[in-house]
Amino acid sequence: MQSYNPRVRVEVHAPICSAASEILTPSALRFLGFLSTTFSERRRAILQARTARQARFDGGDLPDFPHETKASVRDNKAWMCAPPPADLQDRRVEITGPVDRKMVINGINSGACTYMADFEDSSSPTWSVLTEGQRNLRDAVRGTISYTNPVNGKVYAPRKDGKLATLLVRPRGWHLDEAHVTVNGTVMSGSLFDFGLYFFHNVHAQIAKGSSTYFYLPKLEGYLEARLWNDVFVAAQNYMGVPVGTIRATMLLETITAAFEMEEMLYEIRDHSIGLNCGRWDYPFSYIKKLKCHPDRIAPDRAFLTMETPFMDAYCKKVIHVCHKRGTFAMGGMSATIPIKNDKAKHEAAMKDVVKDKLREVNAGHDGTWVAHPALVKMARDIFDQHMTTPNQIHRVPTEGANITQAQLLELPVVAPGTAITSTGLAHGVAIVLAYSEAWLRGNGCIPLNHKMEDAATAEISRAQIWQWRRHGCSTLDDSQPITDARIQKLVKAEVEKRRASLSEDQKKGAKWMLAGKLVADMLTGDKLDEFLTSICYPHILTTAFEGTTVPEISASKL
Repeated sequence: MQSYNPRVRVEVHAPICSAASEILTPSALRFLGFLSTTFSERRRAILQARTARQARFDGGDLPDFPHETKASVRDNKAWMCAPPPADLQDRRVEITGPVDRKMVINGINSGACTYMADFEDSSSPTWSVLTEGQRNLRDAVRGTISYTNPVNGKVYAPRKDGKLATLLVRPRGWHLDEAHVTVNGTVMSGSLFDFGLYFFHNVHAQIAKGSSTYFYLPKLEGYLEARLWNDVFVAAQNYMGVPVGTIRATMLLETITAAFEMEEMLYEIRDHSIGLNCGRWDYPFSYIKKLKCHPDRIAPDRAFLTMETPFMDAYCKKVIHVCHKRGTFAMGGMSATIPIKNDKAKHEAAMKDVVKDKLREVNAGHDGTWVAHPALVKMARDIFDQHMTTPNQIHRVPTEGANITQAQLLELPVVAPGTAITSTGLAHGVAIVLAYSEAWLRGNGCIPLNHKMEDAATAEISRAQIWQWRRHGCSTLDDSQPITDARIQKLVKAEVEKRRASLSEDQKKGAKWMLAGKLVADMLTGDKLDEFLTSICYPHILTTAFEGTTVPEISASKL
C-alpha cells in the first residue's frame, strides 16, 4: 500500500454508532484523507467551471460538441474501451435501489443480472444510512448479510443457488458534500467518501472471488469530470496495491452537456470503462436546468418528456453508436413503473407500457435495461432473452446514431395546443416535489407515488419545469391563469395541509411537511433555480442527526 501523510487530519463530526465504528477504521480514514487531500482542489475547480458554464448558457449560449477533441478523440479510430469483465458480460436486466439491509438482500436475490446499490438518487444521506449502507455492502460482498424483520420474524438472506446479482455501487455526484467528515478542516466530498469506503473495504475481497469493485458514476457534465474520476481510480488502485484497471465504472449519461461529450468521457476512463447508461430522468431535468433562461426552450409537462421525445431519442441513438463503436456497453434507462395493486386494469395498462419501453430499448441496440421493482425483472428479462440471444449487443454498431447533430440533441417535442401545461399538471408537479422532499428530509430517498418509484431525479424534473414556467410567465392552457409566485405558494400550502390532515398526532411528530413546504415554496419561487433540491435539504438532515447528541471526534492522525 502507498504511504500516508500523518499530518493529514481526518475528523468525524457525528455519533460513532456501531456501523460507523466498524466502517470508519483508522486505515479507512487514512485512505479517505489521502483521496481528499489529493483531489479536493480539482473537485472544487470542476464545480466552479460548472457555474461559469451555466452563466454562459443563461446568457444565450447552447451546448455543443467540443472543438478541441474532434481530431484526437472523436475522429480517432485507434482507441477502444477495455473489454467487459467476465462477470459483467451479460447485463440485460439491472435493478437498483437504496442501501438498507433488506433492500440489498432483495436486490441481489432479485434474479436481475446486477444490483446497483445507490448512495445517490434513491438514498437520503443521513449518517445512519451512509454508515449502515457501507456495512451492508461489506457483508453482502462477504456473503454474511442477513436481516430479520422485527415485526414478523421473517429472515432474509442471500439465495443459496448461487444466482446472485453482481453488485455495483453508485456514489454521490461531485456536487454533494459529506459534512460529517472534514479533512484538514475542509468538508469532504460525498463522492470520495462513498467511493472510498466501498473500495477500501471490498476490493481485495472481490478480487478473491474472481470479481472486482464496479461503480456507476452520476451527474457528470463533461469529459474533464470523467478525467478526474479516472485519476481517482488510478490513485486508489495504486494506494491499495491492485492493478490499474481493477476498478470498472459505467457513467450515467444524464446531463445535456455530457451528451455532447460522451465519446470524450469514454476516452478519459477507457481503461476503467464499462459503458454509458441513458439516465432518462435526470436528462430532461438537466435540459430544463441548463436552458432555463431560453424562452424558446420551455419544456412541456413532464408527461410529454418520453423516450420518443426528439432530444431523448437522439441521445439514446448516439449513446448506442458511440459505446458500441468503442467496444463497451450502452445501457438502457429506468422503468420507474411499479406493480399496481387492487386495480387490474391499471396494472395491465402499466405493464403494457413497460413491455413497449423494453422492446424499444432492445431493438434499438441497448445491451440491457433498468427496472425499479423485482416484479419487473422477469418481464424485462423475457423481452431481452427473446430479442437479444447473445450476452450483449456490443458487436452491433447501428449507423443511425453516427451523425446526430446539435439541433437534434436539443429538439423539444411538439405537443397539441392546449395540452402542454395544464392546471392539473402544475398541481401534480407541486405534489411530487413536496412529497419527495418531505420523505428525503425523513431519511427516505425513494418513495412509491402515483404508481411510480419517485427518486430525486424524477422530482427534479417537476421542480425545474415549474420554476421555468413561472420564470417565463407561462399560463396553464386549460384555464388561461398565469403561473405566479402566489399561485405556487397556494398550491404548496394546500398540499401540506392535505397531507398533514391525513396523519395521526403521533405521525405528525415525525413528519416533515411544514419544513418541506417552506423549502419547496422557496425553491419554486426563488430568483435563481437552485442546482439540486438535495443540496437545499441537506443541512436539515445534518441538524436532525446532531440533536441531543454529544458528537465525538476521531482523528486518523492520532489512531
